[in-house]
Amino acid sequence: MNEWLLAAFVLLAAMVPLGAVCFFSSAVDGLVALQVAGTNAAFVLLLVSEGIQRQPFADLALVLALMSFVGSLAFAHFLEHQG
Repeated sequence: MNEWLLAAFVLLAAMVPLGAVCFFSSAVDGLVALQVAGTNAAFVLLLVSEGIQRQPFADLALVLALMSFVGSLAFAHFLEHQG
């Protein structure tokens, strides 16, 4: 295990509190946690890509970052119309 994979594991462990905030908090706080979790997941994929020297994971991280941003915007749009 190299330092890239160790850093990915540490960031992956940080997803647990973000998930707790998403589920047990208000909608606005959950949205913020969702955005941070998307960014965190993209960083984890980039670190795994560097750790195992596989380029497709970096491409997947880029797609995940873009799609998590779009998903957060859609969630905010529906949240605005609900309240």
